[in-house]
Order: sequence, then C-alpha cells, then structure tokens
Amino acid sequence: MPRRLYTCTPSRLNTWLDCPRRYRFTYLDRPAPRKGPPWAHNSVGASVHNALAGWWREPYNRRTPAMAAILLTEGWITEGFRDQEQSTVWRDRARAMVMGYTSTLDPSQEPVGVERTVATRTSVIAVSGRVDRIDRRGDELVIVDYKTGRRPLAEDDARSSLALAIYAVASSRVMRRACHAVELHHLPTGSIVRWEHTDDSLARHLDRAEDIAREASEADERYRDGRAEAGGAPVPAEVDESFPARPGPMCSWCDYRGHCPEGQAAGAARRPWDGLGDPD
Repeated sequence: MPRRLYTCTPSRLNTWLDCPRRYRFTYLDRPAPRKGPPWAHNSVGASVHNALAGWWREPYNRRTPAMAAILLTEGWITEGFRDQEQSTVWRDRARAMVMGYTSTLDPSQEPVGVERTVATRTSVIAVSGRVDRIDRRGDELVIVDYKTGRRPLAEDDARSSLALAIYAVASSRVMRRACHAVELHHLPTGSIVRWEHTDDSLARHLDRAEDIAREASEADERYRDGRAEAGGAPVPAEVDESFPARPGPMCSWCDYRGHCPEGQAAGAARRPWDGLGDPD
C-alpha cells in the first residue's frame, strides 16, 4: 500500500526539529498538557499582524497610517503583560510601529494575498500554511513575513527559513506564477531582509521538509500503536523514548516547561513579559 502523506504545517515540522517532546505535547497528546501563561511578546506580534491584515482589507481611501493606529488600538491583545501600565506602553509602541510601517506602503499596490492559506504536496508531505502577505511585483510573486521581535534580522534568516521557502513553492503552485523572493519586514527597525531563491534552493528546502516529515511520521506511528496497545493508559517507555527532550536555552520559554523535568533543569523560567526586553 502507498504510504499516507504526512499532513503538516511548517510550524509542525520546525517543532519536531526543535524538540520532539514539545512536538508530542502539542500535536499528539490528547488531552494536551496544560500550557503555561500567555506571553506578552506574542500578544504584541498578534496585535500588529491583525492590524496590518485589517489595513489591507480597508477600502483604498482609508488605508492611512491613522487607520492602522485605529485598528491596532481596537484590536490590542492584553494577555501576558505585567500590568496595565506595561500593556499601555507597548500598545503605544506597537501603534507607532504600524503607523511608521504603513506610511512606507503604497495603498494602491494591492497584494494578491493577505493572511492567505497556501498548500502543496509531494510524494511524502501535504503541507499548508498561512502567509502574512503575497505581493505581485512584475511577473513574479514575493512572500512577505512581518516580524516584531527585538532581534535585528540578517539575510541568513530569510535564506534559511523553511517556512518561507515552503510558502514560496506553495504560492507558485496555487497561483500558477513564479515565486522565488522572500522578505522579512522587521517593524521595530523598519528594515527589510530579502532573499532570492533559485529553483534548486527551493527544492533543497522541500527535500529537507520531507526528511523531517519522515522522522516525525515514524514517531507518530509508534505513538499511535503504543497508545492502542496500552488501551488508553500512559504510553510505554519505549514509545516515550521516541520523543526525547532537547534541553537548551529555549526551554525557559517553552509553553510545556511545567511538564518536562529536563526543560526545568536547563534554565530558569521566564516571566510572561520577559520577551519584551523591558527593564525591571
């Protein structure tokens, strides 16, 4: 029998790469282990992304920096902040981000996709994901991904991104138009990092995605078989060993840290607002 395609998103693939135990907690265990508290930096990122998506959905004559500020304010997410004062400070910073960014955009240059889901498949995977923005420039498409984190971005961030490469391939196949360029738009600094893929480099990313999927799919099957044999009881130890923790600095930020002794030993827990970089 032909092997069933592994259905996934770039996030699922990257989660397996980063930490198989977190992958199991996220995608396999049901009910899923309880997560830790929400992160303030995720609230900032989601609020900004939502405002920019909403901005492009406005009629042309309302696509102004002032409208971006209104959308950000009305859709502000307050979870994870230390207190109301911190939330307000960051709301104002995020409002300035979207106003500054939209002031650089031409509202008449209609994207071909905003928060657009694209998908493709190979002989191994059926992969889909949602793209922040897809532009048409000349005869080709360009993948645009918004970033709101503290860290400045480098060309290698765009070049090495598995997700962006998959989005480029999927967008090209869905829209039947060439797509090689991917861009990271860093709102805090106003910088744009661009990488121009070749057909060969995109193929290498797809090959890498398939390799990850094969590993994850085999572990998934061992998990399902183990649960079935155990009759709903905790999975046998040999199955649990298929999902080892990969302790490292990111364990301090893991949503499932409370369920992972190795992660707790790897470093101190972070507070929900530590990702903002605010001084105490």
